[in-house]
Amino acid sequence: MYEPYPTPELSHEHKKYRYSSLWESAKQDFKVLIFLLLIAGLIGLGSGHFWLCIAIGFSVFTALQVRALYLVNEWISSRPYDAPPNINGIWGALLFNIYRTQRQERVVQAEMVSLIDRAQASLFALTEAVVITDELHQIEWCNPAAERILGIKASDHGNNILGILRRPAFVEYFQDMEQHPDGIKIESSLYEGHYVQIKLTRFGVESRLLVAYDVTRIHNLEQMRKDFVDNISHELRTPLTVLSGYLETFQEQDDFNPRWRRAFDQMQSQTRRMNALVNDLLLLSRLESEKKIIKNQIVDMPSLMTQLFDDAQAYNTEYRHILHLEIDSHCDLIGSDMELASAFGNLITNAIKYTPKGNGHITIGWHDDQEHGYFTVQDNGIGIDLKHLPRLTERFYRVDSARSRQTGGTGLGLAIVKHVLMQHGAYLEIESIPNEGSCFKAIFPKECLYQSEN
Repeated sequence: MYEPYPTPELSHEHKKYRYSSLWESAKQDFKVLIFLLLIAGLIGLGSGHFWLCIAIGFSVFTALQVRALYLVNEWISSRPYDAPPNINGIWGALLFNIYRTQRQERVVQAEMVSLIDRAQASLFALTEAVVITDELHQIEWCNPAAERILGIKASDHGNNILGILRRPAFVEYFQDMEQHPDGIKIESSLYEGHYVQIKLTRFGVESRLLVAYDVTRIHNLEQMRKDFVDNISHELRTPLTVLSGYLETFQEQDDFNPRWRRAFDQMQSQTRRMNALVNDLLLLSRLESEKKIIKNQIVDMPSLMTQLFDDAQAYNTEYRHILHLEIDSHCDLIGSDMELASAFGNLITNAIKYTPKGNGHITIGWHDDQEHGYFTVQDNGIGIDLKHLPRLTERFYRVDSARSRQTGGTGLGLAIVKHVLMQHGAYLEIESIPNEGSCFKAIFPKECLYQSEN
């Protein structure tokens, strides 16, 4: 079978064979020329017209070469895919090399066509919609699933995709893909109550590959989960409030039996913990449902940082860490002061809780480099193993369940931080080394920074 990319050794052998063949063919032509000149010379010596006969011999040789050239040209121009004419000499070798190259190219072309056919057959078999657009956003190709999921038909080839998928969210995503690296979910324009996940990939200059699939079932399950969490959280608030109130009432009685003090303290502690969990669940549910609400308050960062530091000092009374505050940025943030305070407070509280008591150093900082703003919390606590870092912002994910129960955490703090930052166009970066400490860094884009004129 022909190898489209032969090894250097094979290439050398092919080249050696080609050069050898050309030289052998040239020697054949040279022998014919010598033979014609010899015959012409003998006839010229016998007739007394030596140079005339030599010239006639050269003319015959030239005529043979012209005839061979004519046959070569006629074959190349009229029937290049047929077997070449049987010609001796260098022209025959040239024809053979051309013919062999053409056969090799046809083998490669056949393999490429077969590969393309298999790729297209695979794309046709996909249940996901696949659409390819050119530099002018016109549809070049789509598979049958594109009609079922997106309503794009084969007859739409050459039409602008933005004229077919007109959802504002998709148009915005198509024009600025970097804002949605994981794609977008939109409601289907074909079926009511159905949802489609769309992912775009840019290739070439401005060409795009679109992949879409139906996520209605996943969307419904996610909505059921959100509704369940929201409803159950609301339902738990009332009994927890009643329970907490009665516990406080009993403990404040003058005739309260001291033997029950420890049991009531534990019940009150667990009630407060359950109440904190419910509040975090409600906050998380609200954050998820407010993704499109614009947050445009100007947050005074020095004031917020001072408030967070004072709150941390009060919380730190039991842990006795050394706290530091660093503010070397004159920029404020544009966003929601309450949500940012909640997210930053969660990071600070975690650093205090997960640093061994009495010997911790925790630094809270606000910095910027003109392109990004950085809120940082650095500690020298227990640290986190690298394998846990990707899952830290998942709900209820715990690195050490026993330790989390001891510290009274709800397992939702970092999930809240993640959603608050997402709503502000920011993200969380975590660096940690076990037994050495951690650094949690909230990174805000330039658009969120506000430089006061003062």
